[in-house]
Amino acid sequence: MVGMTATPGSRRVLLAAPRGYCAGVDRAVIAVEKALEQYGAPIYVRHEIVHNKYVVQTLEKKGAIFVDQTAEVPEGSIVMFSAHGVAPTVHAEAAERKLATIDATCPLVTKVHKEAVRFAKEDFDILLIGHEGHEEVIGTSGEAPDHITLVDGPEDVANVEVRDPDKVVWLSQTTLSVDETMETVDALKGKFPNLLSPPSDDICYATQNRQIAVKKLAEDAELVIVVGSKNSSNSIRMVEVALDAGADASYLVDNAGEIDEAWLEGVTTVGLTSGASVPDVLVDGVIEWLAERGYGDVETVKTADESITFSLPKELRRDLRAEAAELSQR
Repeated sequence: MVGMTATPGSRRVLLAAPRGYCAGVDRAVIAVEKALEQYGAPIYVRHEIVHNKYVVQTLEKKGAIFVDQTAEVPEGSIVMFSAHGVAPTVHAEAAERKLATIDATCPLVTKVHKEAVRFAKEDFDILLIGHEGHEEVIGTSGEAPDHITLVDGPEDVANVEVRDPDKVVWLSQTTLSVDETMETVDALKGKFPNLLSPPSDDICYATQNRQIAVKKLAEDAELVIVVGSKNSSNSIRMVEVALDAGADASYLVDNAGEIDEAWLEGVTTVGLTSGASVPDVLVDGVIEWLAERGYGDVETVKTADESITFSLPKELRRDLRAEAAELSQR
């Protein structure tokens, strides 16, 4: 890439593009804001709408209340389901409590849910590649609990048992490392040669794009800083990808205040990116922090264009359309 070679003694930042908000996160955050505008506070959200501390705290200040269980939402209230998706049992719980629901599940996660339902109807054993306890995995598993077995990495493959090795398919959590997922798939195919792949790649386009960008940064940066929260799976994976791709060091920080100046010792080139749940304001803060320490030269390293957008949840679109129609008649 032109301009990627630093002159002796110069200090610079290589800024990944794309980075930050993906279409699913953007949709989910806007959905909470629109719901607060439309209905007023409070709007209850089951689990964090996205895995980012700053975003959650910002929405709390506007009137969102985040809860761990549906039972915590007062009867008759509005509850929103997070971008990670929920199991059918959660929808049933909400109905029992007479809750109005807004489903902000990322459409790419919904696609995996539909695949799970379809393969379960065809009586396949479904091997779900993902991390135990992650909200997305819990939601997907809940679509077909009798057919899904979680496979948490290639080391877990030896423990996998199926009813019929000729009728088995794999699906995956959308926020995993592409390399990690394919390593697990290869191990599964070694055990089940007739393993069926899903009709389309389950790894989120944004996850793939951000990991490709991190690999490019790692070619030239001694240090790669990933802005993201500790509970963000895709952000954690980016740190791992940076190290695997050759960076001397890589760290995950929520904001500039978490950076240790000792990390900069001997570093001329810093790679900077952010997870799919991270607003640009946090990245801007890191850029300013680095500039104050001599890293004022910022070069954008672009590896992909992203133009995907998702429409708001249908519940909000319906009500927003009704509001617009009412206003137009006044």
